[in-house]
Amino acid sequence: MSKVSYYTAEGLKKLRAELNQLKDVERPKASQAIADARDKGDLSENAEYDAAKEAQGLLEMRISKMEETLANARLIDESVLDTSKVLVHSVVKIKNHSNGMEMKYKLVAQSEADLKAGKISVDSPIGKGLLGKEVGDIAEIQVPNGTMKFEILEISRD
Repeated sequence: MSKVSYYTAEGLKKLRAELNQLKDVERPKASQAIADARDKGDLSENAEYDAAKEAQGLLEMRISKMEETLANARLIDESVLDTSKVLVHSVVKIKNHSNGMEMKYKLVAQSEADLKAGKISVDSPIGKGLLGKEVGDIAEIQVPNGTMKFEILEISRD
């Protein structure tokens, strides 16, 4: 069973653009590479042909996976989301109890995650640990090197 993912309009547009790039640009390039390799003679001993066929197979698998992701993608209207709890597309300000550091993250779908931009996946350990929490709650999150405690300071939308 496929998993539903929630996206912003921007994230969905980016996903569609990437899929179109793969279908409209990369797929014809892969077909051309196979045709060029085929023209070079005996296919049984043609490593270039084998490599081109393998690259095409990987590309088709990637296209298929992206099509499935898009089929299960749902657009979120952020204006109607509750800001009393941490949900997908919440902007959360948290305080790390061990070092007192404050951080701000936006919880997004896995394909939109970008730590440098302050976007973390709802499927990550921290993302999962924050979901459903309210301002003032302490989230105890199991990470590879132990348990981290984060206090929810603020929940907002962009």
